[in-house]
Amino acid sequence: MQSTAQKAALPAITLAALGVVFGDIGTSPLYALRQCFLTAHLAISEASVLGILSLIFWCIMLTISFKYVTIIMRADNNGEGGIMSLLALNLRTTRIAENKKIYLIALGFIGASLFFGDGIITPAISVLSAIEGLSIATPMFNQWLQPLSIGILAGLFLVQRHGTGTMGKFFGPLTLLWFLSIGGFGLWSISQTPFVLTMISPHWAINFIVHQPYVAFLTMGAVILTMTGGEAIYADMGHFGRLPIRLAWFIVVMPCLLLNYAGQGALLLRDPEALANPFYMLIPEWALYPMIALATAAAVIASQAVITGVFSMVNQAIQLRYLPRLTVRHTSEVERGQIYLPFINWALFISVLILILLFENSANLASAYGVAVTMTMLCGTILISVLAYGLWRWPVWKVAIFAVPFLLIDLIFVASTSLKIAAGGWVPILIGAVLFTILMTWKDGRELVLKRLGKDALPIDLFIRSVSMGEETKFVPGDAVFLTGTPDIVPHAMLHNIKHNKVLHERNIMVTVNTRDVPYVPAAERVQTEKLDDRFYRITMYYGFKDQPNIPAALQHAYEELGFEFDLMQISFFISRDRIIHTLGEGMAPWREKLFISMQRNTSPVSDFYQIPTNRVVELGSQIEI
Repeated sequence: MQSTAQKAALPAITLAALGVVFGDIGTSPLYALRQCFLTAHLAISEASVLGILSLIFWCIMLTISFKYVTIIMRADNNGEGGIMSLLALNLRTTRIAENKKIYLIALGFIGASLFFGDGIITPAISVLSAIEGLSIATPMFNQWLQPLSIGILAGLFLVQRHGTGTMGKFFGPLTLLWFLSIGGFGLWSISQTPFVLTMISPHWAINFIVHQPYVAFLTMGAVILTMTGGEAIYADMGHFGRLPIRLAWFIVVMPCLLLNYAGQGALLLRDPEALANPFYMLIPEWALYPMIALATAAAVIASQAVITGVFSMVNQAIQLRYLPRLTVRHTSEVERGQIYLPFINWALFISVLILILLFENSANLASAYGVAVTMTMLCGTILISVLAYGLWRWPVWKVAIFAVPFLLIDLIFVASTSLKIAAGGWVPILIGAVLFTILMTWKDGRELVLKRLGKDALPIDLFIRSVSMGEETKFVPGDAVFLTGTPDIVPHAMLHNIKHNKVLHERNIMVTVNTRDVPYVPAAERVQTEKLDDRFYRITMYYGFKDQPNIPAALQHAYEELGFEFDLMQISFFISRDRIIHTLGEGMAPWREKLFISMQRNTSPVSDFYQIPTNRVVELGSQIEI
C-alpha cells in the first residue's frame, strides 16, 4: 500500500525537485556558451562551434550524468547528501588512520567554504544575465540593468525570513516551463541547421583539443559554467530522494539543456554576429519579453536554491561543532528542514551587492564563477574516492578506475580556471579562505578549551562522594539542570553555584548534547538516562546534524523515563558563560586565538540555540586561559 502511495506521489516530488535542485544549472545557458568563445577570443567557425558543443556534451554526460547522478548520489547518509554528509560518512571509516582524518576534515572544510563562495556568486550572475536580455530588446534599459538586478535580489533576501514554503509551490511548474521553453527554442533552431547534432560525436572535441590545445585549455575554464549547480544535485538529495532527482535530470533537465546549447550553436553557425547574446537572439521577437520574465524567475529560483543550500550547510556545520552558534529560526511548523539564519542571510546579500557593483555585468562575473565550482568538484571527487575505498570497501583497482579519470578532468578544470584568478577568480578563493580559516580556528579553539578544562577537572563520582559525606552543603527544593560537554567531570556552573551560593538543588541533572554523524535521530533514541546518586542524574541527548535541538522537549521525555513529574517552572537551567583569555604559550597563533575569542564572545546565547525559556536560565561566568 505504501509503495502504491509513493508511486502516486513520485510525479509531484519529481516536479518539486525540478524547481529546487536544478535552478542553478538550468540558468547556465544564459551565459555559458557565449563565455566559451569570449574566454579564448575564439572566432566562429564550424570546427570551433562543434568542438565546444562536443566538449560541453561530453563534460555534462561524464561529470553530471555519471559522476554526480549515478555514482556520488549513492553516498547517502541516511538519505542525506552534501559535502558535510559526505565528510561525516568518511569519518566513520576504519580503513583510514585516525591521525589522517584531519586531512579529510580539511578537504570537507575547503569544499564547504567554496560552496559558500558559490552561494554569493550564483545570485549575482544569474539575475544579472537574465536582466541583460532587456538590452537586446532596447538599449534604453542599459543604465537600469544594475539597479533592477539589485532591486530583485533585495526583495529575494527580504522574503527569506518568511520561509520558502509558499514560493516553493510555484518553483516546480515555473522551472518546468523554463526547461521546456529553452529546449523548444533550441529544437526550433536545430531544425534549421540539423548538422549541429553531430556534436555528440567525440571526434569534434578531440580535433578541437589536438589542433588548438592551448585554446581548448582556455575554453575548459568556461565549459565548467555549463555544470555549475552540479553539486546541488547531491546536496539536495535529502529533500527529495535519489529517484525523483534522477528522473528529473534524465527526462527533463539534461535533454532541454543539451537542446538549448545545440540550438545556440546552430544559431552561431548561421549568424556569427549572434555571439553578442546567443541565448536571447535565439528567441523570436514576439517571445522576447515573456522569456526575459521567465529567465528572471528562473534566476531567482536558482538563487533561492543556493541560499537555502548555504543555510542548510551552515546549520549542519553548527550542529557538528565546526562553527559557533548562530541564531536559527524555523520558518515552517510542518517541515523541519526550512530554516532562516539572519546573520548569514544579510552577509550573503551584502556580499552579492558588492559583487554586482564591482563586476558590473555577467561576462565579468563569469571570470569569478568557475574557480569555486572546479575546486568544489575536485574536493568531492577525492572524498567520494576515499569513501569508496574506506566505507564501500572497493578494491584499490576499482577505486583507481573511477578516481583517476575524474581527478584528471577536475585538475584540468582547476588549472584552466586558475588562469582567471587575476580577472576575478580571486573572489571565491578569498571568500573560501576566510571561511576555511574560521572553520579550522573554531575547531582547533574548541579542542584547546576542552583540553584546558580537562586539566582543572574534578571527576563527578569523586564530587558526589564528597558532597554526600560533607555536612556543609545545603540542598534547596527544585531541579537544577547543568549543560556540560564533558559528562564525566563536574560542570563549572555547578562548582560556581556551590562556591558562591553554598547550595545545591535537591535534584541535579547534568545534560550533555551529542551530535551524531547522521542527519536525524529518531525520537525513541533521543535520550539516555543514568542515575548516579539520589540527588545526581546524567542525561545524554542525541541529535542528528540536521536536527534542531530542543532541550526542554527532550528533558520531558527523560523525566518520563526516570519517573519524575515534569514542571518546567520548577527547573533552573545553569549555564557556564566562559570568558576566554588569550595568553602566550602553546596553542594556536596569537591572531587565531584572538579570532576564536571574538567568535566565542559573539555566539548566540545557549538558551536561544537550545530553545530554553530565558526566564529559567541562570548564567555563571568563568575564565579560561588558552
